[in-house]
Amino acid sequence: MTIEIVAPSGVIDPQHITSAAAFLQQQGFIVNVAHHAVGSFGRFSGTAKERLADLNAALGNPQNDIILCARGGYGLSQIVDKVIVSDKHCPLLVGFSDITALHNLLGHKNIPSLHAAMCKHIAEYAEHKQSVDLLLGCLRGLFPAYSIPPHQLNISGEARGTLRGGNLSVICSLQGTPFATNIGKGDILFIEDVGEHPYAIDRMMNNLRLSGVLSHLGGLIVGQFSDYEEDPRMPFTVYEGIQKMVADYGYPVLFNFPAGHVSDNRPLLLNAPCCLSVSEAGGNLEFKV
Repeated sequence: MTIEIVAPSGVIDPQHITSAAAFLQQQGFIVNVAHHAVGSFGRFSGTAKERLADLNAALGNPQNDIILCARGGYGLSQIVDKVIVSDKHCPLLVGFSDITALHNLLGHKNIPSLHAAMCKHIAEYAEHKQSVDLLLGCLRGLFPAYSIPPHQLNISGEARGTLRGGNLSVICSLQGTPFATNIGKGDILFIEDVGEHPYAIDRMMNNLRLSGVLSHLGGLIVGQFSDYEEDPRMPFTVYEGIQKMVADYGYPVLFNFPAGHVSDNRPLLLNAPCCLSVSEAGGNLEFKV
């Protein structure tokens, strides 16, 4: 299988790409690196034109089985409207954070994509062994079924639908555009974020409430909200605020799923059917592929 590494958003330490490519080659993959993936243009890996050219070339290459995004950061909103996705062949896209914009784009065509670890995690394999091992299984077509420990804020129930979502900030930044997350009635939404103040998370969740997204979900999976401190001036914690906002809708809600900007960043197959079951014993998530 052939993997092409692209950097459509932020600049990355070239050594992370070199080390990740070497590791993946040791695992039996053919690995190519896009021309501008190791470039630098301020906070970006290249100019908008360079990043777009790399991404479109990778997406349009029939020899590519997988496109591994080097990192997130910021930058895809500058080019997502010019990304070309073929209806005949689309490699499996892998990434998270700012890569949510591409997951959204593929979601409008119902093309599955993988919310998962990127080059830094792969390069630092010893520190991220569990998430990278699961990623390798997914790249080979083996998608895990997850059993998650119970959480006091979970809401019990069962849901079957298409899994959507990713980074909450990116989801909200694209609301009202043609590249908003394609959330149909009964779909299951996954959210995570990093470095956001609790009031900002509450504001983004209210964006989803006021725009009607939350009301027609079939289920909600709340991942890791990392690198922030709870605000004592808020009358509830981040997780409590989310639960309070969706409790009346009656669908299952699974809290503390191990995915996001954390070491244990387990892969999720977005834009694909799944089954979510939540009970007092915990939560189960299974992909129907």
